[in-house]
Amino acid sequence: MKFNTYLKYGIRELVKKPTTFISGFAICFVGMLITFNMLFMQYGASGLGKSTLLHLLAALERPDSGELWIDGKEIYALNEKQMSSFRNTEIGFVFQNYHLLPVLTAKENILMPALISGKPASGVYLSELCDALGLTDRLDHLPNQLSGGQQQRVAIARAMINRPKLIFADEPTGNLDKGSAEELMEMLLLSAKRFEQTILMVTHDRGIAERADCVYEMDDGRIRQIK
Repeated sequence: MKFNTYLKYGIRELVKKPTTFISGFAICFVGMLITFNMLFMQYGASGLGKSTLLHLLAALERPDSGELWIDGKEIYALNEKQMSSFRNTEIGFVFQNYHLLPVLTAKENILMPALISGKPASGVYLSELCDALGLTDRLDHLPNQLSGGQQQRVAIARAMINRPKLIFADEPTGNLDKGSAEELMEMLLLSAKRFEQTILMVTHDRGIAERADCVYEMDDGRIRQIK
């Protein structure tokens, strides 16, 4: 029997062995993600399954069992080609280690998802996005000519370029010093608000987690709301 298919974003009994189990109580949590323009965070120590959960919710991995629904569509029922298209156009993902292509400039890296989708990005939107993230004067630089913070901002712009409503961020400040992490968080929050995007982020930093609208703590593969 199907469950709550009217939810814009929902999960049911999502299981990824051996570390991640999320039961029906999480449905309400993910059901709000696309409905509201908010910042959600999963908080917890390293090694508890936060990144695995994020990958499952972003359809980067398939669970051993369970369902993921977005806008009435069962995502795990899609074939690989359909799921790849979904990931490219419907969500954005920010990796902790940037994953920028070293032979491409910052601008070319940012535009890659738009190129793959076959829908060219608006020049006006690109300009606004890069201005919001402080990248305007770095667009012609290669990744090895950028600081860690600048590379992460390029990764964020790349995640936003196709204007997804939902962005997943896996420890985006994990490789940055405190000052760069705070600066990046401020830019990320302002950009998401400006472009009306919702963010789900994982972090082990309680200080960063406290800036979110909603916070869920993860412990031994289970989550509970703490804010």
